[in-house]
Parts: sequence; C-alpha cells; structure tokens
Amino acid sequence: MTVRPVLVLTHASHEGPGLIGPAIDGPLQVRTVLDVAEPRLPSLDDVAGVVVMGGPMDADDERHPGLAAERRLLADAVDADVPVLGVCLGMQLLGLALGARLHRRHGTEIGFAPVDVVADDPVLGPLGTRPTVLHWHSDAVDLPSGATLLASTPATPVQAFRAGSALGLQFHPEVTASMLELWLTTPDMTAGLAEDEVVAVRADGARHLPTLVPAAEKALAAFGELARARG
Repeated sequence: MTVRPVLVLTHASHEGPGLIGPAIDGPLQVRTVLDVAEPRLPSLDDVAGVVVMGGPMDADDERHPGLAAERRLLADAVDADVPVLGVCLGMQLLGLALGARLHRRHGTEIGFAPVDVVADDPVLGPLGTRPTVLHWHSDAVDLPSGATLLASTPATPVQAFRAGSALGLQFHPEVTASMLELWLTTPDMTAGLAEDEVVAVRADGARHLPTLVPAAEKALAAFGELARARG
C-alpha cells in the first residue's frame, strides 16, 4: 500500500522542517513555490498532511505570487480536515487563509522567551503551560473567526491557535542546535541584530534547547500521528 506523503512548503533554504521531519516518521514532499505564479501543488487527496514553514517575507507580499496559492491550499486543507501545521510565516499564511488580519511590524520578538499556553491541545500540550521557546518574527496575525487561542505573549497576543485540523504556531518548535547556529550565521536572519544580541541568543540556545527539544519532539510527534493516521 502506498503511503501518502506530508507536503512541506518552505520559503528559505535555511528554514527547513528540522525536528518536524523525524516526528512525522513518514515520507515528506518538500516544495518551494514562493515565486511561482501558478504552482502545481499536489491534490489534498494525495497528501497525509500539510506543513508550512517560516520565511522572511510578509504573508501578504504580492511580490511572491506563490504565497497566494499556499493560502488557497491551506483554506482547502482545513475544509477537507487535512492535518495542517503552520510555523511562523506558515501560521500567518494560515491565519490569512482563514480570514484573519495580518499586522506587519507588530512587534519584534527574536530569541528565547516564554509563551503562556491558555488552552489544551493534543499537539501543543507536551510543551507545558509556560514553555520557553524560540521566537523570530515581527509580524503578527489576528485569531481567525471560530479558532481557539492556544498561546500568547504580551507582544504577540496570538502565538498559537487551533482551527479544526490546523495548528498555527508563531514560534519555532522545529529548531535544533545546528539549525540555530545556521540561523545565527545567516546574514538574512541576523541583519537587524547587534553582535551582542547574536551572542545572547546563542547562549540562550545552549541553555534552553536541551529541555525544549525533547518536549518539541513529543509535541511534533503528536502531529505526526495525525498525519500517519490519514496517510
């Protein structure tokens, strides 16, 4: 029997699925359609789930026509009850797909800091009630109509939400120590950071990732179970 893959949409070479890949424990189809006006994305009947990763662009940036196709796919996936995970930009695209409003430059959060988990969720749950996670964003999205708010910070009221089969996470549970080091040595990622801020994020990563990664692996494995059940 053929196992359906999980479609992973990426927007930057350094922002891959990270811990999400092993957690899915099944085939992945990784695509980048950011600048393709009419991308040929797979039918939702042919995928076990959809994962949309981060990137430096705005979720409504018309200079990247592929984003519109991603938003349409996300809306259709929620309608079809396909497991969806949107991370950072992916969450913003998911929010827009479900009719929420994007707020550009709402408030920059870069580095490790806690989020307040305000509702139970089978995927988010293993992270705990106030986990310290990695943030790397300046845009924010409103809570889509009918969605459940799952996590919040003072700077970003919507840090996570559940909308049917879809989970949106503004923060980055997928990051490993090697991914963090790649980000800290990628000019596009550190352009707005002073050297002492880079040093601080690296030190915080050494302190927090040994606890965060095992919790994130459990959380992402819960998403993987949903995808495998469909696959």
